[in-house]
Amino acid sequence: MNIEAIQGDITKETTDAIVNAANSTLLGGGGVDGAIHRAAGPGLLAECRQVREAYPQGLPVGKAVATGAYDLPCKWVIHTVGPNAHRGQTNPADLASCFTESLRVAAEVGATSISFPAISAGAYGWDPADVARIAVTAVTSHPTPLTLIRFVLFSTPLLQLFSAALTH
Repeated sequence: MNIEAIQGDITKETTDAIVNAANSTLLGGGGVDGAIHRAAGPGLLAECRQVREAYPQGLPVGKAVATGAYDLPCKWVIHTVGPNAHRGQTNPADLASCFTESLRVAAEVGATSISFPAISAGAYGWDPADVARIAVTAVTSHPTPLTLIRFVLFSTPLLQLFSAALTH
């Protein structure tokens, strides 16, 4: 398994699956979630509305579901809801679950490669260094048939944190 960190735009990734740091409604939002929905086009929102029927209270924190990718260059979007530190959701196990559940769902749909953003490091208020450490620990300790796991970070400081976590 190859694990890497790059700086870039997750909506441009050609890995089999990309991970959406979604909100529990699955109906789009800001940040990564909004960018993915905009780039994917209206088909993604329509499918998310169908998926949402199985989760009337919203997708729980740490869980993941897959949809098609529509106008994105990948095959699937794996939606996961990160814990929101501003709401007191500070359990590292919940954040780790976002990564391991996304790997599980990606393997279920047949993906061999996946790209992750820094889940919960933005508007959800988690310390980016903690996110990097938890994310890297989660993916390196979770058995998966995927051959490529890529962290796609929006900024140089995030890239530096994830790169450092990968070398420890």
